[in-house]
Amino acid sequence: MVIDHICFAVKNLAEGIEYWRDIFGYDQMTEIVQNSLQKVKVTFLAKEESMTIKLIEPLEDNFSLVNFVNRGGGFHHICFRCSNVSQKMPELVEKGLLALVPPQPGEAFNNHNIAFLLAKYGINIELIDTEEKAGIIDNSSLHIRG
Repeated sequence: MVIDHICFAVKNLAEGIEYWRDIFGYDQMTEIVQNSLQKVKVTFLAKEESMTIKLIEPLEDNFSLVNFVNRGGGFHHICFRCSNVSQKMPELVEKGLLALVPPQPGEAFNNHNIAFLLAKYGINIELIDTEEKAGIIDNSSLHIRG
């Protein structure tokens, strides 16, 4: 497994994108995609020679995430890319991680499976098995990894 991205929950994606651009120099890598199963809007940000950042904004009926961003939001999860989500998830559960969301299509990843687990120390883990991101923006000035 390798780290694909880290994710931050924000109250407003437009404000989050602007903040990450102005403060940290990240550019928007993808269009905003609505993930109906996770009840969030998603975009990815990139910066040359740096890790990919995902920002999520809750939809109105995602009450726990709405509460989280109303308290300031922040770090949400770390995402690991593996060869097969459906095989890796049971291995991680066997090692003591708690399964939160079973493998299901993720719109932000062109409907490749995603899954969520809770690791020790309260770390929320997303699993994916693709490098694809939906809605890539053509930005030839970036040399985006993953």
